[in-house]
Amino acid sequence: MKRKKIVAGNWKMNTSWLEAFDLATAIKNKSEKIKGVEKIIFPPFPFLQMVKEIVKEEGDFYIGAQNCSEFQKGAYTGEVSAAMLRSLGCDYALVGHSERRQFFNESSTQLIAKINQAIENNLSVIFCFGEQLSDRKNNSHFETVNKQLLEVLSYFPKDQLPKLVLAYEPVWAIGTGETASPAQAQEMHAYVREQLASIFSKEDANELSILYGGSCNAQNAAELFACADVDGGLIGGASLKAEDFCTIMSSFS
Repeated sequence: MKRKKIVAGNWKMNTSWLEAFDLATAIKNKSEKIKGVEKIIFPPFPFLQMVKEIVKEEGDFYIGAQNCSEFQKGAYTGEVSAAMLRSLGCDYALVGHSERRQFFNESSTQLIAKINQAIENNLSVIFCFGEQLSDRKNNSHFETVNKQLLEVLSYFPKDQLPKLVLAYEPVWAIGTGETASPAQAQEMHAYVREQLASIFSKEDANELSILYGGSCNAQNAAELFACADVDGGLIGGASLKAEDFCTIMSSFS
């Protein structure tokens, strides 16, 4: 099976209601002629339903939540369940983003529970992982990534793999303007695919889409997407500019 090409925009905690409306509308209009790419927007929670309404007629456009609760329901003030997200029309949930790991101390046990909740409620998942700058400098980046993959993905049976997309995000390159070189990105993506083959099978590993997330922008996307094992991008800051985000969508060779 040919791997999906995916460009996902993570708006993080940005935009007002009107800004989100204008941005989603501009992205939809500017991307209508871009085909062969799965397009995903991860707006803030309050704007999910509105953005869904804007893009719902586009067959290749999907909406995702930036997080979901590890709990099914109950007395968890401030949490948003996967069932709630699905009832809004969400297609995806983002799990394991480095900012969630860093600022909210999310553990592998919590990430497993979140993925389970998402899959049980028919949401696909983009699972994020990646190394800190210290890991890269002391040459433990492969070990760090392998640990993150094993601790979470080894829990899931292979029949759930079609609900998963992976996103490698070198933490030292997120929001810093620094970007892993195409060679560094390809090296890690190829390594990840090797580890997936050991957890599941080579066939399964070759079917999973792996995105690059680390200051991917309109200027470097084409070079990154040309790498054999890079299947698209999880885009942060550049997804807040409709022109740039759509340029990234059209960057596949």
